[in-house]
Amino acid sequence: MPKTEITKPTLGEVTRPSDIFAAMREEMDRMFERLEHGWPRWPSLISRRFGRPVMLPEVDVHEDDKKFMIEVDLPGVDEKDISVTMANGTLTIKGEKKSEREEKEENYYLAERSYGKFERSLSLPDTIDADKIEAKFDKGVLKITAPKKPEAVKAEKKIEIKKA
Repeated sequence: MPKTEITKPTLGEVTRPSDIFAAMREEMDRMFERLEHGWPRWPSLISRRFGRPVMLPEVDVHEDDKKFMIEVDLPGVDEKDISVTMANGTLTIKGEKKSEREEKEENYYLAERSYGKFERSLSLPDTIDADKIEAKFDKGVLKITAPKKPEAVKAEKKIEIKKA
């Protein structure tokens, strides 16, 4: 009996509506297989500099009436490997993550090293007092406080509603 080869459709060979989802899943599976290991939740397909991926750590930005609070998740990164700069209204967070792991057992020896750079740039409004920006690093989370200039912090004013 001859062997029958089963092939899955690619995005260009869709024959039924359900085929497009199968093809998309296959493409996504192939993409994730190519991702580098060791940087969970950090997309590495966004940018490449000098042939190496530039990682994009997750960033949360909150604003209140007096300041911006920026939190950057940097698990496994040493504080000495992080740089925060402010220039021309752009806050830039750069650094690198290095890790080494070694296991010696009776039947095997494992040595792994990983390395990657990360960079995030955020445009901040000109109401920020750049001279008073502070950064703290604790348990893998970088917390940046960017206070607003005093003239940007305005008291709330109640607006009278008049009858038409």
